Amino acid sequence: MAEAFSLKDHLFNAESLGQLAGEYQGAVPGFDAEGFLAEVLPGLQGRELKARLEWIADCVERRLSPDFPAMADQIEAALPPPLDPARTDGDFGRFIHAVPGILAVRHGLEEHRDRALDLIEAATQRFSMEFHIRPFLGRWPKETLARLDVWCGHGNYHVRRLVSEGTRPMLPWAPKIALDPLVPLRFLDRLHADRTRYVTRSVANHLNDIAKRAPEPVLERLGAWAEEGRQARRELDWMTRHALRGLVKQGHPGAMAALGYAAEAPLRLASVAAVPRTVPIGAAARFEVTLEAEAPAPVLVDLVMHFRRPGGSVRPKVMKVGQGEVAPGGPLTLTKTHRFKGDATTYRLVPGPMRVEVQVNGRILGACDLVLAAPEGAGLAGPAGRG
Repeated sequence: MAEAFSLKDHLFNAESLGQLAGEYQGAVPGFDAEGFLAEVLPGLQGRELKARLEWIADCVERRLSPDFPAMADQIEAALPPPLDPARTDGDFGRFIHAVPGILAVRHGLEEHRDRALDLIEAATQRFSMEFHIRPFLGRWPKETLARLDVWCGHGNYHVRRLVSEGTRPMLPWAPKIALDPLVPLRFLDRLHADRTRYVTRSVANHLNDIAKRAPEPVLERLGAWAEEGRQARRELDWMTRHALRGLVKQGHPGAMAALGYAAEAPLRLASVAAVPRTVPIGAAARFEVTLEAEAPAPVLVDLVMHFRRPGGSVRPKVMKVGQGEVAPGGPLTLTKTHRFKGDATTYRLVPGPMRVEVQVNGRILGACDLVLAAPEGAGLAGPAGRG
């Protein structure tokens, strides 16, 4: 039987850390690459991903100057060439190059703010420093925001992306920051017209974060950007859809209208069916939705599935069906096949009846019922997760 894939072993191993050791040995006089590897590799065992990064930083730090400005010079000298500037997306870098950010926070946050920010500016061109800029936003908000203002016009798109990504109010796996979520909108006003998808995706994700707390400023911004016309229309349309995806799932009327879907369009749910009506966990059901209209109407159709939780409560999850246009005298039928996974890592399915609502342009038009059945020989499916 094949061994399970281990991300932490894939990222941190003799090969990747040998490369890191070679970079420092080639740039820092007296750096003992063999001693570094002899210490760092055994210490990986028993540590998870983030703890491994901290350990690697410990082992690098012991072989550098204790004086942070000198240490920062050594780190910068050991950095590999910047990530390919010809690419415009998907070039995140390698986790071994997170070490400069860790050491910048450890030793530069209090006494060497500006030198540490210089290091982060250089390092993020090799590996995203989105996690490591956040302590500086917490400790030095005014000064760090001023630096981000400058970075909005930086010639390297990884630095420009850092401005948006590092200030996201709900950045995944990152510590929270005590920053008014509307403050970074001034950065997004500049970055939304960026020529690289890596930056504009971050802008859209940032807006999606803000929209969870403050929908109206996001809708206003997107409308203003459309009027300005600084971004290509196709790209701005993509950004708008991506930024409003959370609001769309909620059926927010303003988000629907921004995407061209009228919540009050004269629509009728002609039928909705689930086949089969009893679905074993791990199997799939096919949903068929038919709509009719009194006047031509673009539609965005979702299914709101009300999953039972182990404690007895119900949690809705929105699943996309599709989009189209309904015309008088010409019903529109859309289908969706959904597998009820029994191996999800974030939630556990519970057998029993469940309700599935049809949401069209943010409005619930009807529903159907089905029954989730336990797999043969099991009471519950999938590994225990967050219920």
